[in-house]
Amino acid sequence: MIRYWFICASLSLSVATGFAQTPASAPPTAAPSAPAPATAPPAAPRAWESLSPQQQQVLQGYQGKWNGLPPERQQALAKGSQRWISMTPQQRAGAQQRFSQWRAMPPEQRQLVRQRYQEFKSLPPERQREVRESFNRFRQMPPERRQQLRQQWRQMTPEQRRSAVQPRRAAPTMHAAPAPHRPPR
Repeated sequence: MIRYWFICASLSLSVATGFAQTPASAPPTAAPSAPAPATAPPAAPRAWESLSPQQQQVLQGYQGKWNGLPPERQQALAKGSQRWISMTPQQRAGAQQRFSQWRAMPPEQRQLVRQRYQEFKSLPPERQREVRESFNRFRQMPPERRQQLRQQWRQMTPEQRRSAVQPRRAAPTMHAAPAPHRPPR
């Protein structure tokens, strides 16, 4: 259970990372813009006029400085604004709440969240799925149980914490296909 709490806490902190580089006047996006893969061509600058009227409204705080932004940032903001437009009012309210929480964090905590987000993104897809499932289980626990797990976590030594978050491998079954080999990154 402690292991699940740590994974869940890391994931919940990583959710906030999506708002790491979004100014207060812009809507939050789900994830920070990641550097483009080495094989992808560099992003081309976008003219302000190429944005839809809805995107321009969402990004109005950037209108005067849009052309001075790096193309990658323009692309990330355009993508985020499109996502914002497609959200329901309930989803927008949740995103605004998470963005407010992000803005209230001290810079050191934001940096830690960014680091944990990058660690999460570097996990294999199967492990990311496991982390998300653990997070969802943790979120569905009664608040008293979550608090109890947090307290247990705080009382653990660093070594105990490391061993608690090590992925557990199930014993292979007769019907299970072997896991595909993945080269190290």
